[in-house]
Amino acid sequence: MSIAPNRPIDRLLAIMARLRDRVSGCEWDRAQNFTTIAPYTIEEAYEVADAIERDDMAALRDELGDLLLQVVFHARMAEEAGLFAFEDVAAAISDKLEQRHPHIFGDAPDSGERQADRWEKLKADERVAQGATSALDGVAAALPALMRAEKLQKRAARVGFDWPDPAGPADKLREELDELAAADAAQRAEEAGDLLFAAVNVVRAYDVAPEDALRAANAKFERRFRAMEALAGGDFPSLNLAAQEALWQRVKTAEGKP
Repeated sequence: MSIAPNRPIDRLLAIMARLRDRVSGCEWDRAQNFTTIAPYTIEEAYEVADAIERDDMAALRDELGDLLLQVVFHARMAEEAGLFAFEDVAAAISDKLEQRHPHIFGDAPDSGERQADRWEKLKADERVAQGATSALDGVAAALPALMRAEKLQKRAARVGFDWPDPAGPADKLREELDELAAADAAQRAEEAGDLLFAAVNVVRAYDVAPEDALRAANAKFERRFRAMEALAGGDFPSLNLAAQEALWQRVKTAEGKP
């Protein structure tokens, strides 16, 4: 049976309802719950970011559709449980956007603050209204560790717990490196975590987003490694480290790096 309401979003909602139908729906879709679908939601968000990184607009359209499906899927499960529906999700984000832009949708004057500063202040006020007791409340535990470290540090910085300049976190990074070198096997994982956390602090001190910086470094390493393999003509694994390093330097030179 074809499902073709007037608006595409209505069609998508109807398709999802049909897939979840207890009698005539899809066995796989009916078996899912919030927990089983959550990994797909995260994966689709990363695939959106990947399409943007590749500047592939056709892929971006498709990946945004996949991500929208995740929202519709969660909303449908919530509606079946009597919690909320897709319309409630759309209404909630609409209310939030209007509340966070009072100078656009309300009568509040434009205070001249940076948008990011104004946004964070409004979000902080919302957290307090919701019963937050710590500056760190609301930083999602499921965030990638690197991103979560940055967010935790930024929250602490907003209440004054931060280094005044890059020298402080740089010294701390060197301290953590020494502690990792001195750690025994039982302490090594903890000290490694402290080292990575300190590295995020250093990068943040230079006003660089750690997640973006590491993504770019990953892409650069992958590009250069593949170029090394191509230069080796399939013999790369058999080369000793000195020969591999020579190829690495050739690739860097070809990219204009000294």
